[in-house]
Amino acid sequence: MTAVTPTPLDGVDLLLADLDGVVYKGPLAIPHAIDSINTAAGSIRVGYITNNAARTPASVAEHLNGLGLNVRADDVVTSPQAAVRLLADLVPTGSTVLVVGGEGLLEEVARAGYTATDSAEHSPAAVIQGFHPTVGWTQLAEASFALQTGIPWVATNTDWTIPVARGIAPGNGTLVSAVHLAVGRLPVVAGKPEVPIFTEALRRFDGKNALMLGDRLDTDILGANRAGIRSALVLTGIDRAKQALAADAKSRPSYLFDDLRQLHEPYPQIFDDKDADGNRRVTVGDAVVLMRANVVSIESTGSRPIDLLRAGAAAIWGSGLAIYGLEVPKALYA
Repeated sequence: MTAVTPTPLDGVDLLLADLDGVVYKGPLAIPHAIDSINTAAGSIRVGYITNNAARTPASVAEHLNGLGLNVRADDVVTSPQAAVRLLADLVPTGSTVLVVGGEGLLEEVARAGYTATDSAEHSPAAVIQGFHPTVGWTQLAEASFALQTGIPWVATNTDWTIPVARGIAPGNGTLVSAVHLAVGRLPVVAGKPEVPIFTEALRRFDGKNALMLGDRLDTDILGANRAGIRSALVLTGIDRAKQALAADAKSRPSYLFDDLRQLHEPYPQIFDDKDADGNRRVTVGDAVVLMRANVVSIESTGSRPIDLLRAGAAAIWGSGLAIYGLEVPKALYA
């Protein structure tokens, strides 16, 4: 009797999905994402976890519902929510806090019982900083003035870039860096790839065996690994095949997907053997990749490009060699 190959969702009780680059890009849904998530939601809990500090959970839920999902505000875990939870360990409830950011962050600060200000002259007890397109020099300067007194500083996230409808734009990390250069110290960070936002999600959804869907190795996948959660890199956002092959040991996903339909497909086994000459041969489906010392070569492209990428990634990751020391054929990532 032939054994049934499990899908990535087998045994999962909580599916966590990043938003930008996984569910949507700008205002539009990514192909196959909505149907695939709705199918998963029929049998397991689905939550959404985002570093985006500019929007409220209610506005995110409204956007997702408009795309065809069934989402409540409580299904959305944001970096402002995780940041405010960190803030509670640093300053008493009711304190005045200087807020750099937009509605999403202001709402969470108020909900937690803090008084928000935008001026260092109000003697804030802490600074909390998140992304919003309107943040400019004035707000960053006020944060710098306040932080020079030594008060706590919490950042929602430090993403260097964000995907938007027109392309890739600077993220909150660039704004945090501007303040860092002015004050000479770093904030406590709540969002991915730090663990607090994952802790908040697991607590809220009571997940015991979660799977994280992300499009970024440096935030979604690294953060999931740090939190002890399995992860899938979906090649529909920031990081693509070339970045996947070069992922360091801390940022490697459990699964590689072209799109979210592969959540529900049996995930092919990876066979890692040696040929007659002692070279490593990695087979995924009908794709075969060879490793001869530091040279990666393709023995069979196979019928599915994603399986060729999976084989190439397994060969490179298992080699113990740094990507810059390898000869990698362009066909693996083109």
